[in-house]
Amino acid sequence: MSILTDENQKKLEALLIKEGLIKADVLTKYRKQAVQSGKPLFSLLAEQKVVGDEPLTRCIAQVSGIPYVDLTNAQIDQAVLDLLPRDAAERFMAVPLGEVQNRLAVAMLDANNVQAVDYLANRIGHPIKVYMASEAGISHVLDQYRTNLAEGVSAAIASTQQTEEVAKTGAVAADIKTIVQDSPISRALSTILEYAVRARASDVHIEPLESSLKIRCRIDGVLREIMQLPKSIEPALISRIKILSNLKIDEHRIPQDGQFAVHVANKDVDLRIAISPVVWGEQVVIRLLDKTGTNFRLEEMGYAGRALRMIRRGIRRPNGMVLTSGPTSSGKSTSLYALIQEIKSDQVNIVTLEDPVEYKILGVNQIQVNPDVGLTFSSGLRSILRQDPNIIMVGEIRDRETADLAVQAALTGHLVFSTLHTNSAAGILPRLLDMGVEPFLIASTVNVIIGQRLVRRVAEDRQIYKSTPLETQSINDTIGRLLPKTREEQRAVSADLGYKDLPLAGQKAYTLVRGKDTPQTPGGYKGRVGLYEVMEVTEQIQELIIKRTTSSEIQRMATAQGMVTMREDGYLKALTGLTTIEEVNRVAANMA
Repeated sequence: MSILTDENQKKLEALLIKEGLIKADVLTKYRKQAVQSGKPLFSLLAEQKVVGDEPLTRCIAQVSGIPYVDLTNAQIDQAVLDLLPRDAAERFMAVPLGEVQNRLAVAMLDANNVQAVDYLANRIGHPIKVYMASEAGISHVLDQYRTNLAEGVSAAIASTQQTEEVAKTGAVAADIKTIVQDSPISRALSTILEYAVRARASDVHIEPLESSLKIRCRIDGVLREIMQLPKSIEPALISRIKILSNLKIDEHRIPQDGQFAVHVANKDVDLRIAISPVVWGEQVVIRLLDKTGTNFRLEEMGYAGRALRMIRRGIRRPNGMVLTSGPTSSGKSTSLYALIQEIKSDQVNIVTLEDPVEYKILGVNQIQVNPDVGLTFSSGLRSILRQDPNIIMVGEIRDRETADLAVQAALTGHLVFSTLHTNSAAGILPRLLDMGVEPFLIASTVNVIIGQRLVRRVAEDRQIYKSTPLETQSINDTIGRLLPKTREEQRAVSADLGYKDLPLAGQKAYTLVRGKDTPQTPGGYKGRVGLYEVMEVTEQIQELIIKRTTSSEIQRMATAQGMVTMREDGYLKALTGLTTIEEVNRVAANMA
């Protein structure tokens, strides 16, 4: 944000009070905090979210005598964006808007920075007219810069022949490494990764075909092809990835796993690499772990109402197990991190055993599994039990030995968090039985089980519509039992389920939303939210477990006791505008 003179700061304070954005006594309190912390007052107000970014920026622009522009929903033509290179735009937090009176309009975060304005005018080679915009607005426009994959890749193709010729002459691995590092292949890979980070992709798939190389990104859980490359680029690109991951570049017969970190788009991103031999070459899957954009608050992840209350009861117990279930990439580990954040304090010792350690949490002792040196989940768990832990997180229960140790830890006064790969919450119980854990041990140690999936969120740019007869029937059939029947019980039911203003059951049409399909929000979606079913292991469910009852019977008992299933939770989220019926059916069509 702009640096204000003392006079303008006083004007800003008066304007904020005049416009009702903050009360005088609250402003006085934050003024004292600003003096103590050494931060500018308005920066503190923005950081603490006392005043919204847009109103605050508008007021700063007004007292500075600079025109203000709201860019949070702006779409800028690519030809205009090309007038200012992205590196300069990111460096100065400035974006071009278009031509105004023979001058290029440029929106800046720090519009009072005269040196930056002069530099940009010289860089563009054109007089500029400066506007002030919020950080969120400028970031929104920065996201619209097109990552030019073609340019980076075309240079890489030209260098591929040279790399292949050296390899054919029998050059040693070290020589190939040098050539690959110095070649444009590095820039091509960086460009692909930068595109993936900017597009909020969770995975990049590099897939060899018979005569080409296909690049796909998984964005909000859905794979999308972004380009195809010539087959000739494959050896150099795969070698570059192997070198960065410290893998054997001359090994093509067996799968290899590795990792490395990159700094792209002003973010530190950890990459997990999985390389496997396939029919036409070697497939690479790169998992991107963005350490800057992860939120570990249960409410913001989509937990609400009954489910949230059950979880908090379960994690407040001094011992027992809290288990999460779901397929790969359904957010299980993120849920465990959120649970740890809920109960983390100086009074407890938390030790985790993970493969891999996805996010580093301050105040938590995290151990990375390393089978190559004998540090497995089971051996690591034995070691953890000697470290005086209060809470133990085991990344995944994969075998009987780990399951037995986790159960024993829960029996001996520890709170244990872990995950299993099953289709539902109730499916965890038969899975533990299949691993050889005795039913009475499961019944006496498991506190809460969470089943989950991830669905795409509807983007902010959306439209409201009335449900079709088919959608209406599906809503009534799926969650008719949960929705309030009368106006009198509407508020109580909405509070119990954790969703505001739920409609009455049995309507002829319900109000739903859909997002607008844009390049920034494909299909009308942006981001993801969880669908959850949380099962509390009550005495009745304990009895069913001891009798080795099927998961479907346990599911029916849990539903009768008030559990909201994943599909029901999805429909509730659709009615409150978080997602769509189509998206819930795509992800949880076969769920109860």
